[in-house]
Amino acid sequence: MADRTVLEDEDVDIGGKADRAVVRDALGVGVAVGLSGFAFGVTSAGSGLTLLQTCALSLLVFTGASQFALVGALAAGGGPFTAAAGALFLGVRNAFYGLRLSQLLALPRAVRPFAAQWVIDETAAVALAQPTRRAARLGFVVTGLTLYLLWNLTTLLGALGAEAIGDTDAWGLDAAGPAVFLALLAPMLKTGTERAVAGLAVLLGLGLLPVLPAGVPVLLAALAAPAVLWADGRRRGRGDAR
Repeated sequence: MADRTVLEDEDVDIGGKADRAVVRDALGVGVAVGLSGFAFGVTSAGSGLTLLQTCALSLLVFTGASQFALVGALAAGGGPFTAAAGALFLGVRNAFYGLRLSQLLALPRAVRPFAAQWVIDETAAVALAQPTRRAARLGFVVTGLTLYLLWNLTTLLGALGAEAIGDTDAWGLDAAGPAVFLALLAPMLKTGTERAVAGLAVLLGLGLLPVLPAGVPVLLAALAAPAVLWADGRRRGRGDAR
């Protein structure tokens, strides 16, 4: 009986340490990314959106890349439909995260519509990195809650700050959105193929920017992915043939 009690105590201690490690990592991701909502608030206000519109985007859309793409296209003079199309295109990736997370988390049906709001890059990365379903759920919830609260709070502060200082272009804050987006993207480019896709997308976006309406270049830049994958497939095929 004594030995069994000791073993149970050790299991509880190990489980507690594992939970604390998941919470620590999830909080780190949530805080680090959540603070960049300030840049979105500044960028959104600088593009002409009102305080209410800016906050509504963070509350309802809540996917940073799509939000930056939307306000960036509007700031460049693009129409609302073109800007929304670019944002929607970037947001499609979350649907694929959802397919994987639905199997991993196996949440009750009543909870899934609410959890879907938190299916983004960061929550997916933390959840998928965990060894057990329990840890994945804990990581998903802590990351999602921390990031959602901080992102919306810093969005509000950024928008209020932009309104207070006036012209954001004069302060150089119009570059805050793209800079944060690149900072979030860079660590994800781990393979040569991923870096090639990113590089070609940049070339397409910048090259087409002077000749196409605002918002359209970012849509066409998405062609970089199939182009690089096709070229990579041909290269591998030739290598196998040898």
